[in-house]
Formats: sequence, C-alpha cells, structure tokens
Amino acid sequence: MRSRMNIIISSGLLMTLLGSCGTSTSCPSGCSCNVNHTDCSDLNQLASLDSILDQLPFDASYLNLSNNNFTTVEPGSFSNFSDLLHLDLSRNLLSVVFPSSFSHLNKLQVLDLSENLLVRLPINLFSGLNSLTELVLRDNRLKELNPDQFKGLTELRRLDLSFNSLCSVPTHLLDGLQNLVWLSLMGNKLKTLQRTSLEPATALQQLLLDGNPWNCNCNLIPLKHWLEWIAYTGGSIDSANCSFPANLHGKDLRSIPMEMFRHCYPLYLETRNPSAAEGHQIPAGSAGDCMRQRYRPVSVRRATATVVVAGVVCGVVCVMMVVTATYGCIYAMLMAHEQQQLIEGNSQRQQPLMVAKEPEQDEKEDLMPTIGKGATECVAWMAFPPEVCV
Repeated sequence: MRSRMNIIISSGLLMTLLGSCGTSTSCPSGCSCNVNHTDCSDLNQLASLDSILDQLPFDASYLNLSNNNFTTVEPGSFSNFSDLLHLDLSRNLLSVVFPSSFSHLNKLQVLDLSENLLVRLPINLFSGLNSLTELVLRDNRLKELNPDQFKGLTELRRLDLSFNSLCSVPTHLLDGLQNLVWLSLMGNKLKTLQRTSLEPATALQQLLLDGNPWNCNCNLIPLKHWLEWIAYTGGSIDSANCSFPANLHGKDLRSIPMEMFRHCYPLYLETRNPSAAEGHQIPAGSAGDCMRQRYRPVSVRRATATVVVAGVVCGVVCVMMVVTATYGCIYAMLMAHEQQQLIEGNSQRQQPLMVAKEPEQDEKEDLMPTIGKGATECVAWMAFPPEVCV
C-alpha cells in the first residue's frame, strides 16, 4: 500500500515538474496531432496565434498553421518549440513580424511565410536560424530587401521570392549563401539585375526570372553573359523575356544576338578613364553604368588577345611571303647565271674545232689552182689527142 502511494506521489511530482517546464501534451480543438506532426490549418476561428500555441505539444517537429487569420507573430512566440523542423504560416494575414519572432528555432529547416501581407521584413528576422534550408516568401507585398536580410543562413538551399513587388535585388543579398541551388525571382517588378547580385551564389543550379518587365538595354549585357555561362555549365534558367525596348519585346534575353548591343561598346570604352581604372565607382545612370560588371564581357571579335593573335599571324604570313619572294628571286638569278656560264662553256669548247678546220680550207684553196690547171688541160684535151692530155 505504501509503495502504491509512493508511485502516485512520484507521478504527481513528475506531472508538476513537466508543467513547470512548460511541456504540453494536449491537442487543441480542430487540430490534428500525430506523434510529432501537428496540423492546425483551416481552424476557421478568430483565436490568436499565441492562444493556439499555448495548447500545442512543445515536442512537435512539424507544425502547420496555414490558412488561418493570424495577423502578427509576437516576439518569442515559438521559443518553447526548440525541436521544430518545419513551420508553415502560409495563407494567413500576417503583416507584422518582429526580429525575435522566430528566436530559439535553432533546428528549423523549413519556414513558409507565403501568401501573406508582408511589406517589410526586419533585418534580423532570420538570425539564429542556422539550420534553415528552405525559405518561402512567395506571394507577399515585399518592395525591398536589406542586403543583410539573409545573413547567416549558410545552409539555405532554396529561396522563393516570387510574386512580390521587388524592383531591385541588393548587390550583397546572396553573400554567404554558398549552398543556394534554387532561386525564384519570377513575378516581380525587376527591370534590371546586376550580375554581381547573383555571383555570390556559386552553387546556383536553377534560376526563375519569368514574369518581370525586363528592360533589355546595355545594363543587362553582364546579366546576359552570366545567364549564358550558367546554362553552359549545366544550370537551368526559365526565361527572361524583354518588355523594353519595343523592337525586343517578347524576346528572351539569352537568345538576342550581341550585334543588337553593339552600340553599347563605344559607351563602355568612354568609361575606361583613369578614375575608373583606380577602382572608383561610376555613377549610376551614366553611360558607363550600362557596362558595369565584375568581369569584362566576353566578345571574341573584340577581345584583346584575339587582336594580338591575329596581328601575330598576319605578321608571320607577311614575313613568309617576303622570304618566299626573296628566295624565288635569288633562285632565278642563280639559275640564269648558271645557264649563262653553261652557254659560255659550250662556246669555248667548240672554238678549237673551227680553227683546226681552217687550214683544210686553205689547202683546198691552194689546190684550186692545180685543179683549175688540170681542168684547162682537160679542156684542151677536147681539141687534142689523148696522148697530149697524159
């Protein structure tokens, strides 16, 4: 009997201790609690977020609070849910969140804030979420983001910023997100995008840019080169269809030939002044702003190395032509000289034969009188008897 009383007292003390630690094992009305999976979506009641959280089990790892009428997240609302891995607050009426709204969620991996009324986000809203791998901010009213908005999210792999009202992407927004492989910027109001804003995401494999009013002028040349490089290295990009100018309306930025941007290069050359060479920034909106980038755009026909190589090749060809012509002239002169010597040698070898024959000719001339004399005598034989001719 005494042992049974001890067990009852021990159980009561244990429940008291658990209650003092803030542990809850109940499941609110309208929610579904299954092991560590808690679903409180579509409650259709006007209860506040905190009143619902007070009734939830604190050991939940998956918490779905979507499609309710929550308008704000108070500081420290989830401080008791340290084991939470997945938090879904989508399809609510959230317009106000505080820097410490998600404090103590060190293990959180997925945070879904899509389809709310968020216009601005506190700079330190996501600080401390070191394990976060996916952040969904789709379909809100975000107009701008702070460059340090996602600072510290080193494990982030997927970032959804689609269907907001973003007009620009800060240059250092993605700094430190070396594990980011998926990024969506579709459905915003982006007219231009700096290549340097995307380059920190070195692991990026899929980029969504459709649904923005892209102004395909000189400003987008660096982005065009970067998109072509990502596609060349095996990345996936949906499309960046131009809205301006009129002659490029509806065309994908990547498919536009560089000849359409040839007017940009004189402007780029004008900006290469001493101040720019020293690293001074060129004012935005100037002619040089259209070609500002971290790396020079690649153009085979205008590359300095190509010009140098072409000059060297042309020089070598010219030298070879001169050498060939010189060799031909020298060879012709040598052949002519050798032919002349050959002719002169033949003449010298034939000259003694002619001299040797001259005496014979003289002998013939010396014999001519004798022959003539005999002929006279023979003519006289015609009139005298044979004896006289003998």
